[in-house]
Order: sequence, then C-alpha cells, then structure tokens
Amino acid sequence: MAYRKLGRVGAHRKAMLRNLATDIIMYGRIETTETRAKEVRKIVDKLITLGKRGDLHARRQAAAILQDVVDQETGKTAVQKLFDEVAPKFADQNGGYCRMIKTYNRRGDNATMAVVGLF
Repeated sequence: MAYRKLGRVGAHRKAMLRNLATDIIMYGRIETTETRAKEVRKIVDKLITLGKRGDLHARRQAAAILQDVVDQETGKTAVQKLFDEVAPKFADQNGGYCRMIKTYNRRGDNATMAVVGLF
C-alpha cells in the first residue's frame, strides 16, 4: 500500500499519524490539512475494524498504534475507548467509519483544510 510522505521523515510521519488517530478516537473529530486527513482516515478505519474484532490480539495491535492517553472525564485510555465506545457504534457497518469534510483554505499557505472524524 502506498502512503503519502507528507514532507516528513518516516519516524516523524509515523508519530504524527499516531497522534492524529489517537485524537480522533479520543475526541471524535479533528481539523487538519486535507492530505493528512486522507492518510489518517486509513489508520482510523483499520483501528475500528480491530475494535470490532474485540479479541486480545486485536487489542494489543491497537495498543501498538494508539498513544497512551487517558480521558480526564471517564478515566479510560484511548484503547479502552476504542473497544468499549467507538467500535460498538459501527457494529453493523462494513467500512467507511471515518469521514472527511473539506472546509476552507488556510490563510498562511493556502492549504486545504478538512474536518475528519467519526460522523
């Protein structure tokens, strides 16, 4: 599968996409550039598929991708939230969990911005 390089070296790109995916799982939606949104959408869809599987191996695979962040309101980590709250919402849906909506062009560099999230 071909990935966009996003103008970064491999380690920085991987960390950035992991952070974006964790934020989508934790908060439901984020605003980022269109190209980043297209890339993170692939990762979030795979994470939700793992969440729907629900076994221990899937939980460990998701934990390898998601950051270890704790929600202040519920006290759940990103992995717990993925498996307990996010994945059950999409139990009857086969793919296309994460959507991207283009919004505006950023003033500084005219980059196309988008809201990506679980709508």
